[in-house]
Amino acid sequence: MDIYKKQSLLETLSLYFEKRMARILLLGIIQGFPFVLIYTALTLWLRDNEFSRSQVGFISLIGVTYGFNWLWAPLVDRIRIPWLTNKIGHRRSWIVIMQLIILISLVLWGLNNPKENIWIVGLVGLTIAIASATQDIVTDALRIEQIGKTEGASMSAGAGVMVIGWFTGYKIGGMITLFIAHYLEELGIQNFWQITFLLLTIIIIACNIALMFVPEEHSTEKQIEQKKTDQFIVNKLGSSNSITNIFAWIIGTITGPFVSFFKSKGMKIGIYIIIFLFLFKIGEAFLGKMSIVFYDDMGFSKRDIAIYSKGYGYVITIVFTMVGSFFAIRSGLVKAMIIAGILMASTNLLFSALAWYGKSELLFATAVILDEMTAAISTVVFVAFISILVDRTYTATHYALMASLATFGKNVFSAFSGFVVDKLEFLNSPENLHNDWGIFFIITTLMVIPSLIFLWIIKDKLNLREQ
Repeated sequence: MDIYKKQSLLETLSLYFEKRMARILLLGIIQGFPFVLIYTALTLWLRDNEFSRSQVGFISLIGVTYGFNWLWAPLVDRIRIPWLTNKIGHRRSWIVIMQLIILISLVLWGLNNPKENIWIVGLVGLTIAIASATQDIVTDALRIEQIGKTEGASMSAGAGVMVIGWFTGYKIGGMITLFIAHYLEELGIQNFWQITFLLLTIIIIACNIALMFVPEEHSTEKQIEQKKTDQFIVNKLGSSNSITNIFAWIIGTITGPFVSFFKSKGMKIGIYIIIFLFLFKIGEAFLGKMSIVFYDDMGFSKRDIAIYSKGYGYVITIVFTMVGSFFAIRSGLVKAMIIAGILMASTNLLFSALAWYGKSELLFATAVILDEMTAAISTVVFVAFISILVDRTYTATHYALMASLATFGKNVFSAFSGFVVDKLEFLNSPENLHNDWGIFFIITTLMVIPSLIFLWIIKDKLNLREQ
């Protein structure tokens, strides 16, 4: 059951002005900036060098790396970087190494021409994606560890600030990148993208300098608990020598996070949490995958889509990320999750109304903007929720696993979204050619119900402590 101490409005607002929130904002910026390199700069660089859309799309597959970072998250939790860990801490040493790899990668991009060395450019891009995905593991863990285990309110505030930091790194970093490239191109510099990449190393260096002001707790409790797991495995093996100790370390690294999760939550509750995480965002993903197709079918222009679906997105995300974070603090995380899920699903009905009403710019704008609002709220509440569920012994692994579960559920089931719409075409009539879309969006609304049922079942057994 939520143990929730009601705060005054002033106390809640003061959480966002704590020093650690500025540090969390920095971690979000560090996490968001590499996405500019992978999804914006690389794409435009290749297009400016006359690569086809198919070739650009193929290169963009390097982004799938982010969905699999949980595979090596246990290693990130256990392996200490020689010398550097003792100097600046476990988490910060990993971030610095990944930032160094990204910096070197930018230099390599700056020294190569994609027309001449596309494989080098692609491999360097893959290196950036792997380093960035690894960095995500560590920045999320360090963000969670900035906040006490029982500070649920601060965790919600931190989740909101982290999301804002990510969008700031991605959006503002993207603006800086594009402005530099545009200015250099206007000057008539032929290799303007290469010079842009070299100049962007300044941002990496600045972020690493700022990172040194993010404190990291040098606690031995985590290492002690991890070694207990190793010793338990050694005892089961019946002997202790160098080979069994190495084997126990490997098995403990891989299985320890799972054992810890189910031990702390219980097998039944743990399974219900996994099912909830897997199902929660599926309806939103179904809508997201087909939204542009729907807008096009309804006859909206690219300008309409750009203005309402993209143009207002950043401002809305920032504002309603804060609203969602504030709401989670004031109401408690479980209640906020349930309400956010209902709101997120309910806005899908506006798209059904649009399908049946017909083309209406007002209804279109209302549906898209409200959907952006509820998506921002549900995202930040979801981040706060899984952040407070992690076991601090395996912070990086637990967060990466739970976040990946949600991503995996979205990606697997949403792949069938177009198939579902096609199968609903028989519902169309001469009077309304979009009945298939109307029913489709009702289905996406109902998709949130199973996840909320599982959350309702376990809500009193989660033992979340929120202050």
